[in-house]
Amino acid sequence: MKVVISASGMSFADVVAIARNNAQIEISQQSLEAMAKTRAHIERLAVSEDPVYGISTGFGALAQRHIPIESRVQLQKSLIRSHAAGMGEPVEREVVRALMALRLKTMCSGQTGVRPVVAQTYAAILNAGITPRVLEYGSLGCSGDLAPLSHCAMVLMGEGRAYGPDGIERPVAQLLAEAGITPVELREKEGLALINGTDGMLGMLILALSDLDVLLDQADIIAAMSVEGQMGTDQVFRAALHEDLRPHPGQATSARNMFEALRGSEIVASHRHGDGVVQDAYSLRCAPQVAGAVRDTMAHARLVAERELASVIDNPVVLADGEVTSNGNFHGAPVAYVLDYLAIAATDLSSISERRTDRFLDVSRNRGLPHFLANDAGVDSGLMIAQYTQAALVSENKRLAVPASVDSIPSSAMQEDHVSMGWHAGRKLRKVIDNLRRVIAVELIAAARAVELRAPLKPAAVTGELISILRERVPGMGPDRDLGEELAAAYELLLAK
Repeated sequence: MKVVISASGMSFADVVAIARNNAQIEISQQSLEAMAKTRAHIERLAVSEDPVYGISTGFGALAQRHIPIESRVQLQKSLIRSHAAGMGEPVEREVVRALMALRLKTMCSGQTGVRPVVAQTYAAILNAGITPRVLEYGSLGCSGDLAPLSHCAMVLMGEGRAYGPDGIERPVAQLLAEAGITPVELREKEGLALINGTDGMLGMLILALSDLDVLLDQADIIAAMSVEGQMGTDQVFRAALHEDLRPHPGQATSARNMFEALRGSEIVASHRHGDGVVQDAYSLRCAPQVAGAVRDTMAHARLVAERELASVIDNPVVLADGEVTSNGNFHGAPVAYVLDYLAIAATDLSSISERRTDRFLDVSRNRGLPHFLANDAGVDSGLMIAQYTQAALVSENKRLAVPASVDSIPSSAMQEDHVSMGWHAGRKLRKVIDNLRRVIAVELIAAARAVELRAPLKPAAVTGELISILRERVPGMGPDRDLGEELAAAYELLLAK
């Protein structure tokens, strides 16, 4: 697969393809020409005595320091080396590739002032499958994701640390040489242009939305399976109750998914009349309202991400008339807020999923199923501890749902006195989504057991097909066995979809 990056930018799908599928990148001729044109303005300013931030001055609180002409190339090298100050564990390869793709997109806008060779070399590193070693701590989500992007820029310079396409860390000089890539000696403005963006937090937002698009559909089907296994009703999912009475788009989508997933279920039909249950529990009846609210939260987050993807984030930036001007567009607040918003919504989805599982295990509420869905309750514990695991995951999500964006620690001698913490909002959202997937995997195992225990009544075609797929990896009822392996298999199933 190939992605062509032009001055007009790139799409969500392009970012995901580069980050996860190693799509090859080509820079359009339009972009190369735009970069060459704006570079001419930087070259003119580079030999001027006029103070221009990032070209002839220091950075941050050192912006008042005038840099002599003979030191301005060294200024860019020193910037990258000093800012590559991350600590902690390496972040995931897909996150590094996403942030690099987004930084490259901004370079290709032609408004950052870098030479075309900088963008071409950056693209070559991505195309060669070389991944800079980026560490978890170092970004405050303002002035750009400085430390993460600096670790990437170090590799462009032939320095720092990186992994080859095989995932093995080797000397950067060796990796570049094997790929036929010549390191770049950064010139005026270029170091700053490589690190002054919201690319890390935006990359994590785009990847999160891609994950949630799949996970929400899976959650709806598994929630429908829980309704089936709990002998619940499908009538509360009819379109008239959602599209007509409470027209939240996400709610209507989830209700439709659940209603269609239960179509033709003998289990649901068996108790449609005369079973004495007036209303199902909230965790069953209100599943579309909760999942739908998550969908609507995602829609807002996607709108913010689309706007950010269409933006040129750099400081200073080169305007169309050649003016080089400072700005504050690197502040990550818009992205940080929706990263936190998604973490809250995804946490609540994990919470309602755990409540449905818990109902399956309690004989006072599970409508005739065995204790803990165990084969021989007492001798066997069934899924008792699987619910404990769910509870632990949900509890962690509740801690992670505390917003990062409400915090701010002043930096750079109070010049950068308010920051977004958007990078860390993205880091914790990734963990929340992974935990959510694990919680839903446990619900899947419980719901599948419950539906099978309703035999000889047959499930709906959609839920039955999912159970059949699960059974290729996870056996059904039987004496207790290594449950951890089964939970992991269900998780991998959801991850692979």
